[in-house]
Amino acid sequence: MDLVKIPVEKAFKRNEAQYWENCVKQLSSSEQEKVALEHQAAKIFMRCYEHESGHEIRHLWHNKPRKPDVSCKLDGKRLDLEIAHLYGTELEAKQILGRHLDDKTCAELRELIAHTEPEARLVKALNRILFNKSGKSYRSERVWLVIRNAHPAWDRAQIEALQHKIDVPPTHPFEQIWMVGDWEGKSGIIKLYP
Repeated sequence: MDLVKIPVEKAFKRNEAQYWENCVKQLSSSEQEKVALEHQAAKIFMRCYEHESGHEIRHLWHNKPRKPDVSCKLDGKRLDLEIAHLYGTELEAKQILGRHLDDKTCAELRELIAHTEPEARLVKALNRILFNKSGKSYRSERVWLVIRNAHPAWDRAQIEALQHKIDVPPTHPFEQIWMVGDWEGKSGIIKLYP
């Protein structure tokens, strides 16, 4: 099912939360979760960006596939945001998202944590996201990549300290690449590119 574009005028003339809820109800439960996570990440990024830059960034709506996940207005001009979440490994993602983990999966997760450094997992996972996103194309004049750190063991300070190991591919479709330093955005945002 196509994602529903939420028109700016309608979203803010009516109760935004109710309108958003009605649009999301049309999606499957996994699509609903994905859209809700993207929406939440975009709102957190927009709040942090506006606070740190002083530039007004408003009006959030979701797009259909082949376009970046969400769109907004930066200083009155359209800006598209592609959203990604940094979890670490797939096992860590399941744990962070509260998925049921069977005994075997729990044992694998304990083994992973015991035998690999968190910093190495952070860099590997982040570089994987950057590589995968760099090969995509979007029907958009202006798109930024926003990566929300979802891993509770990592924060903005660790990401900044490892920035020299972060490998932004030389070619990609993004005007800018940003990270939200933690799940709630309390530590702020980090510019990865340019």
